[in-house]
Amino acid sequence: MLYPELFKQLESVRWDMDKDIPWAAFDASRLSDEQAQTVKMNAITEWAALPATEMFLRDNRNDSDFSAFMSIWFFEEQKHSLVLMEYLKRFRPDLVPTEQELHEVRFEFEPAPALETLMLHFCGEIRLNHWYRRAAEWHTEPVIKHIYTTLSQDEARHGGAYLRYMKRAIGTFGNEARAAFAKVGVLMASARRTAQALHPTNLHVNKALFPRDTIQSRLPNPEWLEHWLDTQIKFDAVWENRVVERILHNMSLLMDRSFKSVQELNRFRKELQASLAPGAAPQPGAA
Repeated sequence: MLYPELFKQLESVRWDMDKDIPWAAFDASRLSDEQAQTVKMNAITEWAALPATEMFLRDNRNDSDFSAFMSIWFFEEQKHSLVLMEYLKRFRPDLVPTEQELHEVRFEFEPAPALETLMLHFCGEIRLNHWYRRAAEWHTEPVIKHIYTTLSQDEARHGGAYLRYMKRAIGTFGNEARAAFAKVGVLMASARRTAQALHPTNLHVNKALFPRDTIQSRLPNPEWLEHWLDTQIKFDAVWENRVVERILHNMSLLMDRSFKSVQELNRFRKELQASLAPGAAPQPGAA
């Protein structure tokens, strides 16, 4: 089981909201209304770890180890939402999300292949790590800069934990797992070709609720995410390339094969597809 070791590792670097956030360094003159509004939106999107956790627990009943790890992931992700709300409570109480605004992003996600969903969230952690690093650079108020840097480091550690479960899956399911990971890797590393950033926040996950079946669509301002990325934190091609490089680097380590481009990863995906026998048994579980 990976959970006991991951618990010790993450426990050893866990930050304390009272002691490790420099609240006394707050400088009101360096926080604009525009910046404060983005903190509110991020607080709500982080709250969406709640329905994601419900999805993982529902669809991984056959995997108690991974389900136990969700206790760590869920705690730390909800803590992200809480520290952002604490920042607003202290310095911009008029922008603290209401309970109803938080509850809006709690809805049921439809089942999907478990291995693909694992890879999706691994890539999501890489992307969020880079988004928050860029947000820390964009903000001018020192306390929120520190908070975003702290959150970005958590997301990187979460990505590392997901990677451990991906390695375990390859040991268990072989090419079936490799094919699932390569498929989602190609998708998530091809964001420059799409109109929207590819992240669990804006993927459609319940067709019965369409068009309000994404986290983004249920925010107080559904257009916020693209505006935040394109206009505010300016997550440009340079930053997007960093995300792609990290995905390809980790896929290279995972598959024990070098991928210099999305095209190379896609060719590998096609090789795996061809190697899998028609009518192969479906992936266990769904997430």
